Amino acid sequence: MGLVPNSDSLDSDALFELEAGPAGAVGFAELASLPLKELVAPDWAEALAPVEGQLRDVLEFLGREDAGGHAVLPPPSDLLRAFRQPLADVRVLIVGQDPYPTPGHAVGLSFAVDGSTRPIPRSLANIYKELDADLGLPPRIHGDLSRWADQGVLLLNRVLSVRAGEAGSHRGKGWEAITAAAISALANRITADGGPAPLVAILWGKDAEAVRPMLGSTPAITSAHPSPLSAARGFFGSKPFSHANALLQEQGDGTVDWELPPLP
Repeated sequence: MGLVPNSDSLDSDALFELEAGPAGAVGFAELASLPLKELVAPDWAEALAPVEGQLRDVLEFLGREDAGGHAVLPPPSDLLRAFRQPLADVRVLIVGQDPYPTPGHAVGLSFAVDGSTRPIPRSLANIYKELDADLGLPPRIHGDLSRWADQGVLLLNRVLSVRAGEAGSHRGKGWEAITAAAISALANRITADGGPAPLVAILWGKDAEAVRPMLGSTPAITSAHPSPLSAARGFFGSKPFSHANALLQEQGDGTVDWELPPLP
């Protein structure tokens, strides 16, 4: 049984009415009872095995939230979406905070929203502005970042769930230990010849920069957060996309094509 293959609370000013997407056949309570290998890609299941107990505790907490009448985002089918992408395929890590708290926005990938969401959150609009300034790629009207994920860009929030309308409400509930284990697993991958696997981290804002000690020798690109509150204080002009490609090339791993399709 598989799940359908998330995004920053600083955009709380983008709260506007949208209908929540379907939650899918599997509820949050049911997720806690599924084998780990059915929740995430096989190599992620192995990497997250040491924190499986904490993950099940968080999933049970989400089941209680849901049973108590609290709308939880993203829906169960998207909750662990970032880990459906094989660990072995990750080349770039982009760290977010927690999901957008607007119903219909959170999709399980940091900074991304559903392709039909209009307007896109302001942080994402600022990311597109910097992408244009950096690489000359035109901003898009949609927020579907799955093309980046398909190329090995892991869009990972530190906290993977939130109560609808309550930004940051699931911080300190256990997600941090799980995503710390994921980041450490990424940084400690070894290739067949015994060297570190190619990886570049993009860390926007203080919350993201806090994971730097977990990354070991992984090269990291850091700047202010793309939120409208901070983008002018170092995010704009930071050229993260060209810098990431240059660092990947130094590691012999080609480049990411950061251009998104005009429509999802």
